[in-house]
Amino acid sequence: MKSVCFYFQIHQPFRLKRYRFFDIGSDHYYYDDYNNEEIITRIARNCYLPANNTILQMIKDTKGKFKVAYSISGIALEQMELYAPEVIDSFKELAKTGCVEFLAETYAHSLSSLLEDNDEFEKQVKSHVKKIQSLFGYKPTIFRNTELIYSDDIGERVANMGFKAMITEGAKHVLGWKSPNYVYCCANNPRLKLLLKNYKLSDDVTFRFSDWSWNQYPLTADKFMNWIKETPESEDVVNLFMNYETFGEMQSAGTGIFEFLKALPYFADQMDIDFQTPSMVIEKRKPIDQIHAPYPMSWADEERDLSAWLGNELQRSAFDKLNAIGERVRLSNDRRLLQDWFYLQSSDHFYYMSTKYFSDGAVHSHFSPYDTPYEAFMNYMNVLSDFIERVNSFFPEGVDNEELNSLLQTIEAQGKIIAELEAKNSKASEKEQKPVEKKKSTPTAASKSKKTVTKTSSKTDKLNNDRLKA
Repeated sequence: MKSVCFYFQIHQPFRLKRYRFFDIGSDHYYYDDYNNEEIITRIARNCYLPANNTILQMIKDTKGKFKVAYSISGIALEQMELYAPEVIDSFKELAKTGCVEFLAETYAHSLSSLLEDNDEFEKQVKSHVKKIQSLFGYKPTIFRNTELIYSDDIGERVANMGFKAMITEGAKHVLGWKSPNYVYCCANNPRLKLLLKNYKLSDDVTFRFSDWSWNQYPLTADKFMNWIKETPESEDVVNLFMNYETFGEMQSAGTGIFEFLKALPYFADQMDIDFQTPSMVIEKRKPIDQIHAPYPMSWADEERDLSAWLGNELQRSAFDKLNAIGERVRLSNDRRLLQDWFYLQSSDHFYYMSTKYFSDGAVHSHFSPYDTPYEAFMNYMNVLSDFIERVNSFFPEGVDNEELNSLLQTIEAQGKIIAELEAKNSKASEKEQKPVEKKKSTPTAASKSKKTVTKTSSKTDKLNNDRLKA
């Protein structure tokens, strides 16, 4: 039996407001709250809520046979909590069905996996797992990196964090003649299984569903499921990985995208095709081969590499300057500083700086809130300059990071010693101030005798007084 593995990505960055050079040093709030709220509420109305309701109904109608997976960035979850809490509630309803799996990723939807000289990547993944557990009571075991970025080294790091599998792009320059419709494994650590996106079938839905010029238009559910059925018999899993905004936002409700989605289980059942979550896929299948990816690959653009985010000098300059300050930020315990650090790492900021043209350039322009990539670069660098000033205000700029780290460790150790001494002194003072309770002594024979004599003498004195009065 063939299986379809649906996975949907959800992410929205905290977009920056127009931040001028003259704002540096005076304005430490960087975000366009109005734009962020407007976008998340619009997408919630057009996509998240109707799509969640549709999928919940599909699960009920199929008695749990329809299954999907979601990867939701920590930053997107924060915005839902702020502006559209009803979306969180609808995801909780989906989680209760037991037919939905949540994947782990970097909290900030960042490019931190490309940094090999620190543990920022691991910290963000842990933060994301904690967020998913707190909201949905579910601990992810499958990992999805930002923009499906993968390499042999990244796979090894993910395996070392304890994940069972990772999903990534079925990039042609990596796969060669191989098909994405199998389970593979990491070349550096075969314990990590890999699920590869069938980008052709995924893009048929995401980008070509309402394209009148496409030679397969219109795309219907029976036609789509028939394409899956016609794949070679040995290819028993088709991974359809796509942006969740495909439903209702990129493809509006008027295109019939929700009706297409609703009809898929019916035709799948007719053609002996089932639906499985990533965990179910790897549990029932063994890897047929290793995937060798010495250089990072991604889902984006024709190249399927990192050029969408780090392809020009502007992007690399911004990325390097941001990460140069990272070690000092991580040494800080300031909540606001650490929050801004997460938000500024979102890969979207670098995506907006892309200077690609032709078909890929049109996609970049569609998602960017800026008129030009140069405007995106200047705005980001102004914000970053102010952020760096704030970081340096916490620590002396002349002290190098290694010396600063050693100094902070010494201060922290001294703080612990002082706290222990204060705790001991507090206990000692409590003992001194506590009143000493007098023990109730049991009366001895002598004391009893003394009491008896006293009582007798007092009676005698009374009798003598009475006599005198008489």
